[in-house]
This record gives sequence, C-alpha cells and structure tokens, in this order.
Amino acid sequence: MRLNLSAPTPLEYFSVLVQSDDQFPLLEAAASIAQDEYPDLDVQQVLGDVDQLLARLKRRIPADAAPLQRLRALNQFFFRDLSFGGNVNDYCDPDNSHINVVLRTRRGIQISLAVLWIELAQGLGLHARGVCFPGHFMVKVNLPKGQVVIDPFTGQSLSREELAERLEPYKRSSGLVDEFEVPLGLYLQAAPARDIIARMLRNLKEIHQAQEDWTRLIAVEDRLIILLPQAWGEYRDRGLAHAEQGHSSLAVSDLETYLVHAQDALDIDAIADRVAHLRRAKN
Repeated sequence: MRLNLSAPTPLEYFSVLVQSDDQFPLLEAAASIAQDEYPDLDVQQVLGDVDQLLARLKRRIPADAAPLQRLRALNQFFFRDLSFGGNVNDYCDPDNSHINVVLRTRRGIQISLAVLWIELAQGLGLHARGVCFPGHFMVKVNLPKGQVVIDPFTGQSLSREELAERLEPYKRSSGLVDEFEVPLGLYLQAAPARDIIARMLRNLKEIHQAQEDWTRLIAVEDRLIILLPQAWGEYRDRGLAHAEQGHSSLAVSDLETYLVHAQDALDIDAIADRVAHLRRAKN
C-alpha cells in the first residue's frame, strides 16, 4: 500500500489550524498568513523564535512575581529593550501583517504587534486578550486590582478617559450618541482568536484592493472564506477579483454563491448583472 506523505499546501495547513474555536492557535495561524508571500517560510521556526524571546523574558522575572510586576517586565522587554513598535514610516506595507517580518524588523501595525505581545503575556501566566476597539486594535490584561488596556502600537497604558476620547470620533460618525450611547465596556470585550485573524486578513485585503493586486487579494480571500465560510461578502469580493483576472468560471461560481445567500443585499441587482455579463462573455 502506498502512503501519501506529501506536505499540506499552505492553505490546507491554515484550514487545519482554524478548524476549531476551542483550540485555536492564534500565533501559529497569524504566522501562517505570511506563507502566501513567503512560500518557503518555516512557521515552526517563527514559533521557536517567539519561544526564545519568552525564555529570555522569564529569566528576568522572579518565579513568585505578582501579575503587575510581570506586566511591567513584559512591557519593558517588548517595547523598550526590544523596541517593538508601530511602523509609522510605512503603515500600509503588507509586511506589517507578516509575523516573521515583524519579528525581524520589530515594526508592525497594532494587531500584529498585539499577537506577539499576547503570546508573551500568556506565556507569563497573565490573563491577556486582544480587543477589537474601533479603528485601533488594543490589548488588555485583567489584574487582581483591575483591568489594564494597552495600545500595542506605542506601549501606552490608556485610562478610561483616554479610551473615551479615542472612541468619540467613531461614536459621532456612527450616530452612537445621546439616547444611542453605548457603555465603554462594550467596546473592550475580548476578541476571539478567529476574529483577530479575520481582522489581520482584512487589513491585507484592504491594501491589495487599493493597489488592485488581484492575485494577492484572491489569496487573502481564500483564507477568509476558509476562516469564515458563511461570510458571503467575501465570496462576492473574491469573485470580482477573479473577474478582473479573467477567471470567468471561478468568478461566476463565487458570485452565484453570493447571490444565493445574500438575497437582501443592496448590490444584488448589480452582481446579478455582472454574472450575466460574465456568462455572455464566456459564450
């Protein structure tokens, strides 16, 4: 009997990683995203590099250190000693979302920096989570005497007043004022790992759409659809990207999936017209 020992494709590997919410390996899934841009990337090496950072950090902290002492040591190590921080010079560089590059350059965007910070924090036994704060990804740690919210772009700890101030433009633009006011705490809910990976992928999607880089956009959409199989808008956007590439059959398949499942969408007639046009072009 012949055994099939071929290695999984990057997409197959990603699919296995994100199958279950119960045991969702956030760092590994985030690192694997970069395999689209770096096909020879060894994701296990990336995980090993982070483990080495954690080992270095642990040597600095007494075994009986209180949670607040561990948090302070982590922030000193991550933001000051290693100088991780936001890439203010090229915020829209796709490499800001590639964990392997962020580890090397120590520059990224909020969410990629947050993924690394959370991994180290949890390795220290801290109750750390990501927060999908509007417009700006945050991290938070629950301590015995309260909650600390940190901007992973700068390492700044934010007070409730500072968070409310950052939230104000979003609330005004969304009409969430006066009788529609929403408590601050609702914006600080812990983000599930699946939502964090989706946000990372959508950051890349936005960059590739703006650059009309359809090949890279399709690769991102492939992952989004595996991650969120009922996010019907992603089928539409992948179908439109396939159409731009001249992949008529693939485009029609994706757009028809969208039409079947998103029947109340405002763009349903426009997408149906696009499908009809693609079908005529094929014949």
